[in-house]
Amino acid sequence: MSDLTKLTIAEARAKLDAREFTALELTDAYLGAIEAANETFNAYVAVTHDKARAMAKASDERLAGGQAGALEGIPLGIKDLFATEGVHTQAASHILDGFKPRYESTVTANLWADGAVMLGKLNMDEFAMGSSNETSYYGPVKNPWRAKGSNTDLVPGGSSGGSAAAVAAWLCAGATATDTGGSIRQPAAFTGTVGIKPTYGRCSRWGTVAFASSLDQAGPIARDVRDAAILLQSMASVDKKDATSVDLPVPDYTAALGQSVKGMKIGIPREYRVEGMPEEIETLWQQGIAWLKDAGAEIVDITLPHTKYALPAYYIVAPAEASSNLARYDGVRYGLRVPGKDITDMYEQTRAAGFGREVKRRIMIGTYVLSAGYYDAYYVQAQKVRTLIKRDFETVFADGVDAILTPATPSSAFGIADQEMAADPVKMYLNDIFTVTVNMAGLPGIAVPAGLDHKGLPLGLQLIGKPFEEETLFRTAHVIEQAAGRFEAPKWW
Repeated sequence: MSDLTKLTIAEARAKLDAREFTALELTDAYLGAIEAANETFNAYVAVTHDKARAMAKASDERLAGGQAGALEGIPLGIKDLFATEGVHTQAASHILDGFKPRYESTVTANLWADGAVMLGKLNMDEFAMGSSNETSYYGPVKNPWRAKGSNTDLVPGGSSGGSAAAVAAWLCAGATATDTGGSIRQPAAFTGTVGIKPTYGRCSRWGTVAFASSLDQAGPIARDVRDAAILLQSMASVDKKDATSVDLPVPDYTAALGQSVKGMKIGIPREYRVEGMPEEIETLWQQGIAWLKDAGAEIVDITLPHTKYALPAYYIVAPAEASSNLARYDGVRYGLRVPGKDITDMYEQTRAAGFGREVKRRIMIGTYVLSAGYYDAYYVQAQKVRTLIKRDFETVFADGVDAILTPATPSSAFGIADQEMAADPVKMYLNDIFTVTVNMAGLPGIAVPAGLDHKGLPLGLQLIGKPFEEETLFRTAHVIEQAAGRFEAPKWW
């Protein structure tokens, strides 16, 4: 039965339709895999055995009655940032201890409406703040990949580290994730999986715990490009409960796969050749360029001059919005409450005990840049830079560029508790150097596995597209995937 967990979503759907096995058998195979391996990876913070089996049985009834949805019987893992009715939802934070919402996020409601099965909630960086999944209250997630000949545990990337690790270790068929500055694409690159951050507004943010509201966007992490397309089609929708969701029809993303890229113009931004970037990343990038050129695409050099300001601007805008969003966690209505001598003391004690170190750091940065005397000097300036970054992309796309190809990360996965990263938060923030511009401009971006480094660890390439042209990204990423092949972590667990 364990072989069932190796099927892609597309393969599992076809076999469920052909009655080769039942949704309950598929779900039990995944629950067995979680039981055997979750202690090793720490990918799930809550496993919903009973709910999963009940949902699978309901799927089997619909399959038997010819009423199957687009994801009927497919077992998924859900990032702990999405509200799931009556089920643990804590954003991997101590301050939300015991919180079980009485409502369902729009993204997960869409998945359940299409017949998907919930296996449980996935670990993540606390409040999605991190690039390594080490800030979680529940401890770090381990990457299923290891360097050749090494037993060193590696990070899966963040903040959606549990989602990426669970998909790469065959502990779910696919997973929901969120991306504020690279939190889908960086973990996907680190684990040899595919992750897409859709255009801002493509998926509803309602019922998703907020980090930075103008940057957050939900998307899937999956085994291959086709599965990512299948998942995004179910996740995406307009939603009257989210004024930022866009009322555009959701296309059939899978229809774009296999289409020719002949004549497409692919931009290569010179600003993404950063100082100190490993030779292997440059080589991989050149390989990606060659694959697309061989497939008939035209390669053009482009400039995105304000890229160098993106990271500092992001680390002003995102903490500012986080400081505002996280003000609601005060110990009064739900979650953790630490008693104090008066209400102010109770607020202080609760927030001091409830938030982890990285979250406190970002709240303090955000509060500082929003404070009187500094608001204009920092926050307003950062928003102006954001406008210039967006304009850079608009100029390039107006010149006929269809998509932009860049590396996804500046390196492969690094070790858990890496001393250099721990000693210098800025080094950790630099992991987002290739991804934050996409969030600042509200554009879609996809990370696709493209090769292995000299240590045998996966590396990814990133494609950036025009607003709401995810189809172009799937089509182009599929060409890279076909050329590079698929990558699986050698099993050691």
